[in-house]
Amino acid sequence: MSHNNKVPFLDLVGLHKELVDELVPVFRSALETAGFIGGPMVEGFERDFAAFCETRHCVGVNSGTDALRFALMAAGVKPGDIVVTVPNTFIATVEAITQAGGLPEFVDVDERTCNMDPALLEKRLSHGRRVAAIVPVHLYGQPADMDPILELAERYGVAVVEDACQAHGAEYFSRRQKRWRKAGSMGRAAAFSFYPGKNLGACGEGGAVTTDDPALAQHMRMLRDHGQAKKYYHEMEGYNGRLDSVQAGILRVKLRRLDEWNEQRREAAARYRDLLDAAGLGGLPPYEPRWVKAVYHLYVIRVQDRDGLIKHLSDAGIGTGIHYPVPLHLQNAYRGLGLRAGDFPVCEKAASE
Repeated sequence: MSHNNKVPFLDLVGLHKELVDELVPVFRSALETAGFIGGPMVEGFERDFAAFCETRHCVGVNSGTDALRFALMAAGVKPGDIVVTVPNTFIATVEAITQAGGLPEFVDVDERTCNMDPALLEKRLSHGRRVAAIVPVHLYGQPADMDPILELAERYGVAVVEDACQAHGAEYFSRRQKRWRKAGSMGRAAAFSFYPGKNLGACGEGGAVTTDDPALAQHMRMLRDHGQAKKYYHEMEGYNGRLDSVQAGILRVKLRRLDEWNEQRREAAARYRDLLDAAGLGGLPPYEPRWVKAVYHLYVIRVQDRDGLIKHLSDAGIGTGIHYPVPLHLQNAYRGLGLRAGDFPVCEKAASE
């Protein structure tokens, strides 16, 4: 709680004050070595984050948007290819699809989890033009139901790229494999964002792609660095999408605390659920199936009188946010897709609550 007795929606000042003795040496090291781009700090973070996600490779990039865009491009999405995702996500998910040249299509979400509905995904895959890739979003830090999604992808020959930008450290129990899997380890590749407010956040922009595919990882390393296989030898036209060393060093420090922080979020979520149940407010707390371990990037409840609750909390000095008030298919940015209200009723109802 801050000094004026208000509870902010997000407090990044207190977090970084606690870490200042560990973070300042990162910056000092960069100054002393002039290692600002690439080098040991980036490589060290990539190794550590790959191990954390239980994957063979991690490629650091400068944002979650670039992470998803490069992953789609490396997975073979070409101009005009259809990529299926959900409409209740941040716009970066669809920006990455269109900037990779793909054509976004949506499927509605499950009523309880607000993640991709596998039954509706199957309906789309079995009708219409061939789909090149599927982007399930692990919304608010809870993995989508990946077993049926991956099974459908295998059946129809479709690449799966996880949008894990809110799910650092989340876990999913695969009934097919009878074991827990980390978010970011299940698809052909996965995108993570390290925007400052994320469970694992940089002190600036940052992102990464995880994968078990060495060819895919190498492709993305070239995409992030102007298409270079080595300096001044360009195998393709690429981008300036590198993760800088200071951010990588900061992320490496914070990664050591991530399991502890995620457990604290889960404990807080359990307390919220108990308190909301006891209060009998009639809202819907987050639904966590037994086959996931969510990391609660956000704790999102659904209530009919949303504006009234926001005012009540604001009067008590408690900050809130809405994620997300307008589904992507109803945004002006995508009016060219020709979609309208009523096309994705589950998503639209959730957005209104």
